[in-house]
Amino acid sequence: MKLLFVTGSRGEWGYIRPILEICNQEGIEYEILATNMHLLPQHGNTVEEIIEDGFEVKYKIISTYDGANHFTMTKSMGSFIQSMVDILNISKPDWIILAGDRYETVAASLAGSYTYTPTAHIQAGELSGNIDGIGRHVIGKLAHLHFASNGDAAERLKKLGEEEFRIHNVGAPQLDEIYSGKVSDKHLILDKYDINTDNDYFLVVFHPVTEEYDQVDKQVKVLYDSLDSFNVDKICILPNNDAGGDNISSYLKDNRKDQFKLYKNIPRKDFLSLLQNSNCLIGNSSAGILESPSFSTPVVNIGTRQDGRVRSNNIIDVETFDHKLITNAIKKTQSKSFKNSLKDIVNPYGSGNSSKSIIDILGEMRGHNDLLIKRITY
Repeated sequence: MKLLFVTGSRGEWGYIRPILEICNQEGIEYEILATNMHLLPQHGNTVEEIIEDGFEVKYKIISTYDGANHFTMTKSMGSFIQSMVDILNISKPDWIILAGDRYETVAASLAGSYTYTPTAHIQAGELSGNIDGIGRHVIGKLAHLHFASNGDAAERLKKLGEEEFRIHNVGAPQLDEIYSGKVSDKHLILDKYDINTDNDYFLVVFHPVTEEYDQVDKQVKVLYDSLDSFNVDKICILPNNDAGGDNISSYLKDNRKDQFKLYKNIPRKDFLSLLQNSNCLIGNSSAGILESPSFSTPVVNIGTRQDGRVRSNNIIDVETFDHKLITNAIKKTQSKSFKNSLKDIVNPYGSGNSSKSIIDILGEMRGHNDLLIKRITY
């Protein structure tokens, strides 16, 4: 069995890496295709993290147009598809492995579907609050095998008209590293990122919402002013390259104060440790939905980006970018009563054995008679 893993962002790499480790343990052949943000210096050139983790990157597709707006995003999809088809013709994998809902994932699912290359999708069937949510459902119709991370997502795939033999509720593989203890040491992290332990710190990850491109300047200012109200260090990871991402990065860089520590990217193991030990995660990252419950870390989730996703009670949602609402939510997460309420929470996205399940199912489904001929069930 030969697998082709496609990854374009640090988030997708968190999904994929634990599966690759299972492949290494079981001697399964695979290749990695890196694209989009992994190859961009302004986003940390994170392909180097993949290599430093001990994995070979077989293919690189440079397809991202500069500008970070709706038109460059769409042109980037078209450019990626052209190169992806050539790679499929060379690699001839038994499976394309995709994760998440970003535009390069949509493009890769189109290439897989129309070349009749079996395609499996991790984190299938979930809701999210913008065009990525639509993209995830487009992938749902194009992919041949769906790995859902919870029962809600699995049921949604059925409602999408997908045949039940294609749908497997396996949990979220990015949690596997948490439960296997692959998290950087707390004290090393505090020293590495120059965190003042007397004041503790907030972890901040804020991405643009593409439908709200014209509002992003106001949003980042309100968020920045709200964070500035608290006398703690803020570890800020700069956003992805969706439309509006450059605006956010520029504002944070231009207005940075000493307590705001900005990073293009943070290695996965370090990020998990920072998340585990932070006072609060603030912004709109999927890490607040998926990983944070495993650490009982409080989260202030702002805006619409994660709308509709299953969430634990460690999350306080703030629907609008309002200074008072955001600061009150942050204050609530720091209260003793709120923190005590999180002691026994259960992460609805799994308990740490997803990667092994995914590999086993891929082996069982390889060559399934009906795999490439999709039938709509309604």
